[in-house]
Amino acid sequence: MSRLRDNWRILLLVVILVASSVALFAPRGSGGAAAASDGNATAAAATGGGPTNLDYGLELAGGTRLRAPLVGLTAEGVNVDPQEQRSAQREIASNLGVSQIDVQVSANPNASGGGTVEVFAENVTKAEFARALQKAGYDVPKSDIRDGVTRQTMETAAEVLDRKIQGSAGFAGGGASVVTSADGESFILVEAPGVNRSQLVDLIGDRGRVEIVAVFPAQGNATGGGNGTNATNGTDYRRVSLLTQNDLADVQPVTRDQQGRPVVPVALEQQAARNFSNAMQQFGFTGPGVANCRYEQSPNDPGYCLLTVVDGEVVYSAAMGPSLASSIEQGEFVTTPSFQTSARNISEAQELRLNLEAGALPARLDIDSGTTYFLQPSLADRFKTFSLVTGLIAWVAVAGVVAYRYRKPSVAAPLILTAAAEVYILLGFAAAVGLALDLSHIAGFIAVIGTGVDDLVIIADEILQQGDVRTGKVFRSRFRRAFWVIGAAAATTIVAMSPLAVLSLGDLQGFAIVTIVGVLIGVLITRPAYGDVLRNLVLGE
Repeated sequence: MSRLRDNWRILLLVVILVASSVALFAPRGSGGAAAASDGNATAAAATGGGPTNLDYGLELAGGTRLRAPLVGLTAEGVNVDPQEQRSAQREIASNLGVSQIDVQVSANPNASGGGTVEVFAENVTKAEFARALQKAGYDVPKSDIRDGVTRQTMETAAEVLDRKIQGSAGFAGGGASVVTSADGESFILVEAPGVNRSQLVDLIGDRGRVEIVAVFPAQGNATGGGNGTNATNGTDYRRVSLLTQNDLADVQPVTRDQQGRPVVPVALEQQAARNFSNAMQQFGFTGPGVANCRYEQSPNDPGYCLLTVVDGEVVYSAAMGPSLASSIEQGEFVTTPSFQTSARNISEAQELRLNLEAGALPARLDIDSGTTYFLQPSLADRFKTFSLVTGLIAWVAVAGVVAYRYRKPSVAAPLILTAAAEVYILLGFAAAVGLALDLSHIAGFIAVIGTGVDDLVIIADEILQQGDVRTGKVFRSRFRRAFWVIGAAAATTIVAMSPLAVLSLGDLQGFAIVTIVGVLIGVLITRPAYGDVLRNLVLGE
């Protein structure tokens, strides 16, 4: 027992090596693989596609990098009363003839420049925007309106795109962020390893705005807002938007109903559930509207339909089912507000679920005005091979120098193996957190090999080159001196690399993150364990 207590650092190293092995090689959930087989086979490279669970970034898996602005115009310095934001939004949207969701009014009375008004609809000119603002009572000249959107809108869009990419099968290792050019213009930068441009555009090219819209005969029920349409038989129909992504409390994975149709189970927020329940009863869906939808056969005379609309396109029409109608009538739906929506096929249902879960983009990406970079997966495979070879050469070179210096296998072998364990643990960390490895990370691994061996040499020299070690007290004294040196060096490295790790500086960020994590692994785990190994060798314990 005392021997285990004295060598607990070695035991900790073994435990962490086992945990790293689990992170690297244990099978992951089958959801990602199954989804990738649904039509995104090329994206398998991004999730490793081999015996390990390592994810690879664009440079080691191939794929697409896209940089584009958001469609929109912004008027800054608009003095909007915080209490009138909603009414201003409605009035400006009405003046422009666009949906309210395409106008964003932000009142910020504490800011020196005042508030902002953004319009995200396409084909709106600066002159039209200025006239709409002036008509709403805001004296904003055309010269004060600029192309683009606010930083907050950019960040919101990046978050939505990031959720879409991370939630999409086969897009592991990708992401979205806001970048700024040298002249101060902001863009959305999207990276998607393992996929080509058309696949990426299919995922992020649209805003992903999902609505559940009720279509129903207006006779006797025409209360509330909505757009009117006329059927060929003279029936007046109304269209009322009932639900959006903001009304959802939970979105479940795609499944199939009893008829084999792909469906997306969703749950509503309590207030949205009450509004939906009231609307269904008020518009007649729980009475004559039960099982009375013929939208597919007659879009102009559909009866009572609940339409799933994505970016203005109807992707699915459904009738009110008897069981759901009964649940609404009896008040049970408000207690358990869940139902199913769907699309025409499994791929559309998957995209619908993704849009519901990730949310809608505040504005559409102007992909045509952006730039696209595509790296062939075959070329990325060569980078991956050369990176592996480079790492092995670095390790072998360092091992050769260490062996030549000490010329004692009992000293050199533990030092070399400890350095290798440090890199192995770092790989396990990358697999555990889903870090998408790129060339910058590989550079960080090579730097960790160098600094790690350097620190281990300091420990070995301090203990072995200062005369014989006859007692544990002498050993501990020398080890402490060596550890203070490597601890100070580690602190200096972490401080120097921290700004690079925090700031969005492209590849430098990945290099800094790997270097900092490697240094921490060394100081907290591998260096102390090597000290215990060396103590056992020197003192014969």
